[in-house]
Amino acid sequence: MFQAILNIFKIPDLRNKVLFTVGMLAVYRIGFWIPVPGVNQEALARTFEQAQTEQTGLGQIASFVSIFSGGSLGQSTIFGLGIMPYITAAIIFQVFGSVSERLKKLKEEGAAGQQKIQEYTRYLTILMCVIQAVGWLVMISKQGLIFSNWVQNPVWWVMAVTSMTAGSIFLMWLGEQIDRYGIGNGASLIITAGILASMPNAIQWVIQNSPIGQIGPIAAFYGVDVQSDPQMSWLGVIMLVASFLVVVGGAVLITVAQRRIPIQQAKHTRGRKVYGGQRSYLPLRVNHSGVMPIIFASSLMVFPSAGFSFLAEQAVSADLAPWWRATTRFLADNFQMGTAFPYILVYVGMIYFFSYLWTTVQFNPEDMAKQLRDSGSFIPGLRPGPRTAEYLETVLERITYVGAGFLAVIAVIPTLVASAMKVPFFVAAFLGGTGLLIVVSVGLDFIQRIEANLLMRNYAGFLGGSDQVGGGGPRVRSPRG
Repeated sequence: MFQAILNIFKIPDLRNKVLFTVGMLAVYRIGFWIPVPGVNQEALARTFEQAQTEQTGLGQIASFVSIFSGGSLGQSTIFGLGIMPYITAAIIFQVFGSVSERLKKLKEEGAAGQQKIQEYTRYLTILMCVIQAVGWLVMISKQGLIFSNWVQNPVWWVMAVTSMTAGSIFLMWLGEQIDRYGIGNGASLIITAGILASMPNAIQWVIQNSPIGQIGPIAAFYGVDVQSDPQMSWLGVIMLVASFLVVVGGAVLITVAQRRIPIQQAKHTRGRKVYGGQRSYLPLRVNHSGVMPIIFASSLMVFPSAGFSFLAEQAVSADLAPWWRATTRFLADNFQMGTAFPYILVYVGMIYFFSYLWTTVQFNPEDMAKQLRDSGSFIPGLRPGPRTAEYLETVLERITYVGAGFLAVIAVIPTLVASAMKVPFFVAAFLGGTGLLIVVSVGLDFIQRIEANLLMRNYAGFLGGSDQVGGGGPRVRSPRG
């Protein structure tokens, strides 16, 4: 692995791409700490820290936003909204691209059509940034987290909404620059950087609330009271580490797993020579939709969980009718995140639904069968055309079922383990489940891109091997010298 890292810096083009990507992520982390004027940052941080520890609806929303956006609602900064508005706008156009004839025609136009769709995506991103910024500022203003001399000033509202919108647009620009001049997917890397930046806090909580923090030097470093009993036992720490390993292994498995369908090229006779006839395969990923089903399902499941909890609290505080209080309390108890069976059942069902939906949007069996027929290729034993499309659709449905099952297991089991051990949600989110799944998937894609660049220039990659001809490898003289 160390040799592969050294090889990266031997190739000027690859070295510049990696350093540019790291530099853009550093800029993102610097801007992450620039606050929005007028917001009581200390009170805001205390409110969200308490909400996350007590696992209230507000804390759950903040945790999910920090995982899926690269931002943080616990800090009202210019990057507080993260890159989620841009991702949401891109997903909307991708979904509608399969049903809108106008968007289909733009896609068929090639680079010019894609550029036009990208322009529409940016406009929609600005609109979503404004809506989300206004909603967020209104919510914290009702909780008294904005200084009183600012909250009544319309100029401050324009300034705050504009700064948060500009922050998200700047993150969108950073992601596009990484796509163009760096290596890896820019938006995914920004989200991953936000998750990794929050992991030390989760690890620190585990150390301070487990027997690890009772060890002499560690207890002195963190200021842990060795006389008190830790919240977690050694068994809990082992189960948490085991959950971490299972999620990492499962994420790698479902990311690289493929169903290879054999493809036969037709033979063409030209004069006395025969061309074609090679055999290859069509790789269909078991988890073709990636982490998108979990992102969609988790994002939507936040609202019933937080909404029912809010309604239950309001019913009690307002002393409403007994039947309404009982109904809201029943719904709130049965839709607590990761604790109630109805919540888990609906969560798994939504993962399956979005897995099939996203796969349908991304992969069209009829178009693939048409491309195979036009290129003179076919699947052995199947007639080109509708029969091939039907076979591809059947195979895709089966492997999507398996991939969605893996996603559901990885997403649910760590949350159940954390709930049984009374671990706060922000710890479970970053040491297992969706946050770790995103980190592993994006990290694996990043390493594969670097590996491809190294092997293309005949350097040893992360998977081993030795340097060959080219780059820093030994040169081979031709027979003519």
